[in-house]
Amino acid sequence: MTKLILDLDTGVDDALAIAYALGSPEVELIGITGTYGNVLLDQGVRNALAITDLLGHPEVGVYKGLPHSSTTDSFEVLEISKFIHGANGIGDVSIPDSNREPQSEPAVDFIIDAAKTYGKELVYVPTGPMTNIAAALRKAPEIKDEIGRIVLMGGALTVCGNVNAWEEANISQDPDAADYLFRSGAPATMIGLDVTLQTLLTYRETRQWRDLGTKAGAFLADMTDFYIKAYETTSPHLGGCGLHDPLAVGVAVDPTLVDTLSMNLKVDVDGPTRGRTIGDNTRLNDPVKTMKAAVGVDVPRFLHEFMTRITALAKHAE
Repeated sequence: MTKLILDLDTGVDDALAIAYALGSPEVELIGITGTYGNVLLDQGVRNALAITDLLGHPEVGVYKGLPHSSTTDSFEVLEISKFIHGANGIGDVSIPDSNREPQSEPAVDFIIDAAKTYGKELVYVPTGPMTNIAAALRKAPEIKDEIGRIVLMGGALTVCGNVNAWEEANISQDPDAADYLFRSGAPATMIGLDVTLQTLLTYRETRQWRDLGTKAGAFLADMTDFYIKAYETTSPHLGGCGLHDPLAVGVAVDPTLVDTLSMNLKVDVDGPTRGRTIGDNTRLNDPVKTMKAAVGVDVPRFLHEFMTRITALAKHAE
């Protein structure tokens, strides 16, 4: 069975990604590594512990990662992140704190240990900045050849960014770390805005969760409704909220959900387009392509899998 690590800045779509992973019988979620982005590291770790408890899976360990980017000394949550995800990251919905603590092993060491333990069975899914995986690759470069796959949510290749015309939010948090990952030779698939903004959820779907009459269903519905409402302001043309992080998990479970381009990518780290994800001209003719960029997605099939798995999980979580 495929072993899965989620690397999360646990906001709304990260929480939905946890639910998708836990509802997928093809994979075993062996751990969650925390990062910063939608919320501060400690808040994200708190959310991950509380959500796994609420969804009936307290066996999933949560590991604390790095609290800020590889090129800064601190991190502050942006106001737009608070608007989209809520001050607490999960739509300002209150759920009980877990009585568990994070694991004592640092996230970077856990990632390295898991790569060495599970090898090609391991799929690592970062849905925030790439700081933790870049640090793991710097500390143990050999894991690039040991790990099965990396399926990252971030970037934009054929569409504009959501921070500015060229920059996607997760990449913007630590462009240098993302560039290190992209150039490392690790087998990685970029699930960017090209495909995630085609996978949309509406109030019609969240009503199905609320109608379950369970605490888990009510939490998922209330949290996601907050997210949809934010999208009505930030992206009214979409008609729903983007399922960014859940799609990355979906592709980790089933790579055939997306159409990809095989190419060697880089991230601009200098100049006016810092944070842009684009093909690496210096490796354009290299016959070995270590990355794939998703450019198409089977929307009906993904949404069916998403709703079926999460609804069943929320129904039986209590």
